[in-house]
Amino acid sequence: MFSELNNPVSGEFTMVNREWDLILVGGGLANGLIAWRLRQRRPDLRVLLLEAGEKAGGNHTWSFHQADLTPEQHAWIAPLVSYRWPGYEVRFPAFTRTLSGGYLSIISEHFADALANTLGGSLLTSAEVATLSPQTVTLVNGQILTAGAVIDGRGYRPDVRLTTGAQAFLGQLWRLRQPHGLTQPILMDATVDQQQGYRFVYTLPFSPTELLIEDTSYVDRATFDNDRARRQIRAYAGEQGWQLETLLREEEGILPIMLAGEHRAFWAAQRRQPCSGLRAGLFHATTGYSLPLAVRLAEAIAGQPDLRAAALFPLIHGFARQQWREQRFFRLLNRMLFLAGQPENRWRVMQRFYGLNDGLIARFYAGQPTLADRARILAGKPPVPPGEAILAALKQTSRLRAFKHG
Repeated sequence: MFSELNNPVSGEFTMVNREWDLILVGGGLANGLIAWRLRQRRPDLRVLLLEAGEKAGGNHTWSFHQADLTPEQHAWIAPLVSYRWPGYEVRFPAFTRTLSGGYLSIISEHFADALANTLGGSLLTSAEVATLSPQTVTLVNGQILTAGAVIDGRGYRPDVRLTTGAQAFLGQLWRLRQPHGLTQPILMDATVDQQQGYRFVYTLPFSPTELLIEDTSYVDRATFDNDRARRQIRAYAGEQGWQLETLLREEEGILPIMLAGEHRAFWAAQRRQPCSGLRAGLFHATTGYSLPLAVRLAEAIAGQPDLRAAALFPLIHGFARQQWREQRFFRLLNRMLFLAGQPENRWRVMQRFYGLNDGLIARFYAGQPTLADRARILAGKPPVPPGEAILAALKQTSRLRAFKHG
């Protein structure tokens, strides 16, 4: 029942049960939340979380809005939350606006510590996986672990069945020489040079003298010039009067922005392998935010009596299928954003959106716009050429193919 697993970082050996109720491969947000919720609700289960890196969570900042979750959901993830603010600001050429409603962030270092303290020996880091199946995991050292089910949560994997744009970003956490004066995040400052896509700077104040400054662009291709982003962050800080002193951390990423896809074929290709998070396509199609859906999936799995792969796969598949249906409107908007008009004018779409009422914006982020919200978003003079907007909305197959293959 037990065997020795070599920890490739420390060289130490750890006694690990080879048979588990559930093995979670990948210690990122989605699988971490599943492990966290299962430990809260079903501590008797034998759950193993495997992470290839030295700690769970990687190097990320996950943010979300107060209205994205229910009060009950906020309660069970509360120990994982690193920062909270009462609202946020957006800046566009035509206006600057402050929106009420809480905004929260989870920092991966805090996330990793919380998981380690709670899971103890059920979290194995520096555990590189060679192959996996719905019920087995083979580590690179040849060790084979078995479970009632294995969930693959190793992040987004591009797929020919999905047509996506990209939200590419580089963020730097700086300590400043003097206080920055911000009391809440600047979610989008789109007054910056737009270049080849919708570009904005995202800023989170972690303390009076610590700022996460992130250069972000909605671009057609999943590429990003990190060196240019670093220069732009320095230039932006100078324009704001912030004196950068010490770089504390840097993070980067490319999030998929879903335009269209063959969802049934995508899931058929999974070969009944349970998966989670971005691996399962579970993210807000327009914003790229993944935490709200990760919370909901963790709750669904924690409430599932049978956690064997044969029962878990259809549960996750059904959850993902429902989300795909509910996000049809967002994919339509994304096609209008990416396929209509010129990339450097995409900011006009976002500026118009942020001129709408607070409640609509909150429901949009939560993935729950009403029919009236949808009509309001599409009503009026469009900020992109009407003819191109209609073609994009109708999902012209030839245009999507051209977009996908460049």
